[in-house]
Amino acid sequence: MSNETGRMRVFQGLHAKFMSVIGLTLLVMLAVVALIWQRQTTTQEEVLRLSRDATRTLVFDRLRQRGEAQVGQAADLLVNPTYYFDLDAIGAATRSILHQSDVSYVLVYDAKGSIIHDGSGDIPTFGQQMRDPLAQQIVSADALLVLSTDEVMDVSTPIRIGDQRLGGIRVGYSLVKIRAEEAHVNREIGDRLREIGNRHLAWIGLLLLMLVSLAVLVGIVLQRALVRPIRQLSDAARQIEAGNFSTSLPVNARKDEVGTLVRAFARMADSIERHDRDMRRMAYTDSLTGLANRLAFRETLDHRLMQLRGVGRQLALLFADIDDFKRVNDTLGHDVGDEVLIQFANRIREAVERAGGHASELARFGGDEFVILLHGEGDHADVRSSAAHLAETLVSELSRPIVVQDRQVFLGTSIGVTLFPEDASGATMLMKNGDIAMYQAKVAGKNCYRFYNRAMDQAVSRRVRIEQDLRGAWERGELTLAYQPIYRVADKALIGAEALLRWQHPVHGHMAPSVFIDVAEQSGLIDTIGPAVIRTACLDAMRWRRESAGADELFVSVNVSARQLRGGDFHEQVMEALAESGLPPQLMHLELTETAVLSDEDQARRILSGLREHGIKIWLDDFGTGFSGLSHLRRVPVDGVKIDRSFIADMLRDPDDLALTTAIIAMAHSLGMIVVAEGVEKEGLYDLLRTRGCDLAQGYWLGHPVNMQDFMVFLE
Repeated sequence: MSNETGRMRVFQGLHAKFMSVIGLTLLVMLAVVALIWQRQTTTQEEVLRLSRDATRTLVFDRLRQRGEAQVGQAADLLVNPTYYFDLDAIGAATRSILHQSDVSYVLVYDAKGSIIHDGSGDIPTFGQQMRDPLAQQIVSADALLVLSTDEVMDVSTPIRIGDQRLGGIRVGYSLVKIRAEEAHVNREIGDRLREIGNRHLAWIGLLLLMLVSLAVLVGIVLQRALVRPIRQLSDAARQIEAGNFSTSLPVNARKDEVGTLVRAFARMADSIERHDRDMRRMAYTDSLTGLANRLAFRETLDHRLMQLRGVGRQLALLFADIDDFKRVNDTLGHDVGDEVLIQFANRIREAVERAGGHASELARFGGDEFVILLHGEGDHADVRSSAAHLAETLVSELSRPIVVQDRQVFLGTSIGVTLFPEDASGATMLMKNGDIAMYQAKVAGKNCYRFYNRAMDQAVSRRVRIEQDLRGAWERGELTLAYQPIYRVADKALIGAEALLRWQHPVHGHMAPSVFIDVAEQSGLIDTIGPAVIRTACLDAMRWRRESAGADELFVSVNVSARQLRGGDFHEQVMEALAESGLPPQLMHLELTETAVLSDEDQARRILSGLREHGIKIWLDDFGTGFSGLSHLRRVPVDGVKIDRSFIADMLRDPDDLALTTAIIAMAHSLGMIVVAEGVEKEGLYDLLRTRGCDLAQGYWLGHPVNMQDFMVFLE
C-alpha cells in the first residue's frame, strides 16, 4: 500500500510539473501580451501627446500671427486719433476688434499706462492706470510684445508718431475656446487610436489562443511518453535513496534515453553500495589528522545537548587555534605545515586523553583550529575547573618546539573556553562564544586561554562598529596625516618627518591609532588606506619642498604594515606615488616592523631590495621588541633601525635600558646602519643619546605630530 502511495505521489508530482510548465508557458505568453499591450498603450499616449502638442503649437502660432498683424494694423490706424485725442475715432477702431468672438478686451493707453479707450461706449475705465500683472512689462516695451496667461494671449504694441511715443494698444485673445476645440480634436484622435489598438489586441489574442493550444498538445504528448516509465524509475530511485541498493529495477528494452537511464541506475546502485561505507567515513573524518571533522562534531554536540538539557549537568567547549601558523606555511612550505598540524593533533589528542577524560571529544574544524568537547564526570563535577586545567595543559604542551625536517618550529596556541548552560543553551551560540573567547585570547597576547564572558560580545561588537565606521573614512576626510619632525642628534638639525595616520571620528572624536590600525590590518582595509597614505605623504613632501625655504632635503617616512608588504603590488604602489608626486626616491623612507619583515623573509628581501635599488631608504621600526638578531639584520636589506620608545623612556633611571640602547647603537653602526631613537621626551634623554652616538631622534621634547598646515608654519 505504501509503495503504491509512493508511486502515486511520483506520478502526481510529474503530472504537476508538466502542468506547471504549461502554466508557466501560458504566464510567459500572457506577460508578453501584457507587455505588447502596455507598449501599444504607451505608444498611443505618446502619439496623442505629440498630436496635442502639435495642434496647440499650430493654433497658438496662427493666433499669434493674427494678433500681431491685427494689433500692428490697429496701431497704425490709431496714430492720428491718439495724437489728436479723438476718442470717437479710437472707439470706432477698437470696437471693430472687440466685437470679434475670441477677443476678450481691447485697451488703448497713453505713454504712462493710463487707459484712453476700452472699445466700450461710455469708457468706464477711462483714465485708470493699468494694474494687471502684465501691465508694467507692456508699458515699458518698445516693440510688439506677445504675453500669455492661462486665460488670454495679450498682444500689444506701442503707438508712435516719429520718435515720440503716444501710448499703445493691447488686445487680449481668449484661449478658452481654443482649448475647447483642441480637446475635441484630441478626443477624436484618441478614439481612433483606441479603435486601432483594439483590432491589434484581437489579433494578439487569436495568436495567444493558438500558442496555448500548441502548448497543451505538447504537454499531453510529453506526459504519455515520459510519465509512465519515469514513474517506475522514480520508485526504484526512492528505494536506493532509502539505502536499499539491492532493489530490483524494471526491465526496459527501450533504446532511447529512458532505457539508457534505467540501465545506468542499475550500475549506479552497485557502485553506491560499494562506496557508501567509504563515503560515510570520509564525510565525518578529517583526512589529514584522522580526527572528527566539523560535521561530525556538530552532530555529536547537538546530541549531547539534547541529553543534558534539563538534567542540570555541564559541559565545556574549548576552541584551540594555533598562533601564527600561516608563518609556517609561508616560510617552510605547506608540506611542513601539514606535518606540523599532524604533530599538533597528536599532542592535543594525548593531552585531552590525559587531562580531559575518556568522555571528551576532539575534532579539527579546518585549517589550524581544533575543538574539544569536555563532559563532567558526574552530576556535581566542576567542569569549569576541568576546562581550565585542560586549557593550561594544552598551552604548556603545545608551546614546546616541534621538530620538522631537522629544524625546530616554535608555535603557541590561543584557547577560548565556553560553558553550557551558563554561557548559552544552543550549539550555535556555544560555538560562537567559544570563537569569541579564542579571539580575545589572541588579543591578550596569544599562547594563553580565556573563558567567555558577556563583556567579550561588547568588545567584538565594538570592533565590528570600528570596522564599519572605518570603511570610507579616508574618502570622507576623517583620516588625515600628521607629521612629527625628526632631528639629527649631533647638531639638532631638522632633516625629515614621520607621517602618522590620525582618525577624527565624527561621533567619538580622536581615535587612538592603536585601536583602529589593528582593525584596518585584520579586516583588509589597510590594502586601501595604505596606498592612499603613501601617495598623500609624497605629495605633502613635495609641497613643503616647493613652498618652504631650506626644506629641499627633508625626507618623509611612512609606516608599512606586514599585510601591505605581502601584497603583490606594493613595489608598484610606492613607485607610482613617487612618479605622481615627483618626490626624489632618496627622500622616501619606509618603516617596517620586525614582524612584517620576518613573517616572510625571502619575499621581504626581494621587495625591499627592489625598492632600495631606486634609492628608497628602509628602516626597521620598534627594534628590540621582536625576534631580531644580527643574523636577521645581515640578511634583510635595511638602512637603519628605530629603537623602540620603551627602551628610550627609562634610560635615565634604568641602567639595563641604557646598556641595551648603547649596544643597539654600536651594533647598527658596525653594520653601517643609521640609528633613530623615538620617544625622546626629556632634554636629558637627548643629551644622553648624543653622547652615545645616536644619529637621529624624534619625540615630544623635539616636536609633537601636527597636521600639514601647522607643519608648514613650523618649517617657515
